[in-house]
Amino acid sequence: MVSSDDFVSYQQWGLDFFAEAVSVDRILGAVNNIAGQPIDFGPMGVGPGKIAKVRAYGQIGEASAVRIDAPEIAYRVELPVSLTFEVNLQVETHVFHAELLVPLTLTARALDGVRIFISIDPPRSSEVEVRVQAEGLRASIMQRVVNIEGELRRFVATYVARETSKPHIEEARLIDVSAAIDRAWSSIAPRSSGDKRVTDDFAQALEAEILENEDTFLEM
Repeated sequence: MVSSDDFVSYQQWGLDFFAEAVSVDRILGAVNNIAGQPIDFGPMGVGPGKIAKVRAYGQIGEASAVRIDAPEIAYRVELPVSLTFEVNLQVETHVFHAELLVPLTLTARALDGVRIFISIDPPRSSEVEVRVQAEGLRASIMQRVVNIEGELRRFVATYVARETSKPHIEEARLIDVSAAIDRAWSSIAPRSSGDKRVTDDFAQALEAEILENEDTFLEM
């Protein structure tokens, strides 16, 4: 049973609702729409005369998230990316394996029409963490000469920003609370079978009442 001690203000209810509606599991569900997606970039000519060909391929992993201590409901999400980066110099190909960690900030915003939108602040390239391992001695030397890590940061930051702005990702970031309420109300609305049970109960109660007081009816 509900008692008066259970009631809260509309303001408190709204804050509690936002925290529940935009939980870490729901945030990860929205972000992980791009998890597992393959990345395949290039080959693209670079350098003088575009002689060298660069190709990157790999995939996006499962994200993790933690709540940020802020006035709004916000999360720091870290998206892991695994990439293989090839530099074809015509005479030989240098291969690099990279593990990247892409930080995103997701914030719950209130929209009119009783809706919630999850905004995403994509990272700057300098915020992307990169760990590169080269195959072979020559590749290791080239890694020191060429700014492979800087190129990877720039490429991945641009790629993630583009992916998170795609229509199907934006759709996953929009929570239509009003529509959910309509569906909830329709699920508890009276149905024909329920109406029949009510009338059956009434008929049984009336029959029992008549039998119990049948003498009254006979004297009429």
